[in-house]
Amino acid sequence: MLEEYINIYRDYRSVIENNSSEALNALRESGLQALENADGKALKEYETDFGLNFERYTIQNDPYKLFTCDIPNIGAYLYYVVNDTFYANPQQQPLPDGVIICSLKDAAQSHSELVKPYLGRQMHIKENPDEALNAMLAQDGLFVYVPKNVQIEKPIQLVNLMYGNVDIMAVAHNLIVLEEGAKAQVLVCDHSSGKVKYLANRVTEVFVGQNAVYDHYKVENTNDGMTNICSLLIDQQEGSEVVSNIIALNNCQTLNTIKAGLNAPHASLTLCGMCFLDKNQYVSNDTEILHQKPDTSSFESFKYILDDKSKGNFYGMIKVLPDAQKSVAMQTNKNICISKDAQMRTMPQLEIYADDVKCNHGATVGQLDDTALFYMLSRGISKEEAKMLLMSAFVYDVLEKVRISALKDRLKLLIERRLRKENTSCDSCMICGSKK
Repeated sequence: MLEEYINIYRDYRSVIENNSSEALNALRESGLQALENADGKALKEYETDFGLNFERYTIQNDPYKLFTCDIPNIGAYLYYVVNDTFYANPQQQPLPDGVIICSLKDAAQSHSELVKPYLGRQMHIKENPDEALNAMLAQDGLFVYVPKNVQIEKPIQLVNLMYGNVDIMAVAHNLIVLEEGAKAQVLVCDHSSGKVKYLANRVTEVFVGQNAVYDHYKVENTNDGMTNICSLLIDQQEGSEVVSNIIALNNCQTLNTIKAGLNAPHASLTLCGMCFLDKNQYVSNDTEILHQKPDTSSFESFKYILDDKSKGNFYGMIKVLPDAQKSVAMQTNKNICISKDAQMRTMPQLEIYADDVKCNHGATVGQLDDTALFYMLSRGISKEEAKMLLMSAFVYDVLEKVRISALKDRLKLLIERRLRKENTSCDSCMICGSKK
């Protein structure tokens, strides 16, 4: 299939470029060259004959009426990317002075001075075939710019909705830039509709300036036909603080790549994730944290709960370079396999090239605590309820890292529903309601 997508790009190159922007078009040749040199097996997820929307046809329905993300009291600035096309909010709330939230394609044309210095700078096009394909095909996505010392009090919510009646591939690129002293929280909600097959290839580049504070949450609640390939790339400057939490509630096949560079002193990162898997679901989290300068800190914790024949993968790399003296890095991956057929593969790793640091890492794969389960049963709690309570307690510390109160409250409810194998769809949504 690799050669097929290369040929499709060559056939439609002028159409792709005419319906995109100069800044995105500048990445395409390097993506093409990298794919021409890549091993075709690296792109086995792309074997389905997916449709691609190079002409940028829009859906007939208004996504803001079609889909309602059900998080009470979140009060977010709400935006939609349907497949890989950004849809402006017709009832856009006023933004703080200087803040820009819009289509990446439009931003690259009207705010090129804000886009060009950053776009593609963190991508690993030669080494990563998924990012190479994104560079070659992406035409749009979300752009967020927060100027110096501006703090956005309300979250920014991006709903990625896969929607159609034929098999569709969406290739999108998001760019988020926080200048010095800025503050913002972004919630990404991944959803899909219908019974067709979907593949999403999304790259999100985040640049966090000096003393800026950024929260990034991704909640996936998709269906059995969804393959989700996501790259989250984070650049941190001096004194910056980043919290990221990647949550898989429901999915089919998900491959997350998270790379963060602590590129200046006193930068700190909290990177967490939770995965709830059953049936034949699969989630892979491939993370890399690079400590480049002194007095940087990172805390990483991923937890998986696996049932039935589901599979999980965690590959976590922390590198502490010679200049990163007095850095602190902590990494854990803990997993519970409910059934004997569930499989978990975990590889936490540390590479330390400095001698004055504090680092540790570890991983566990086990089952529910029989002693705790027996104790709860002896107190009259049903077996199913006891299991749910123990599993909720297992992920509690990761959930507590969520710093949007309305989101945390909603996730508590959705996690309980998920652990009881109940429906986790949004109650008030036309799309989700059709799946019940």
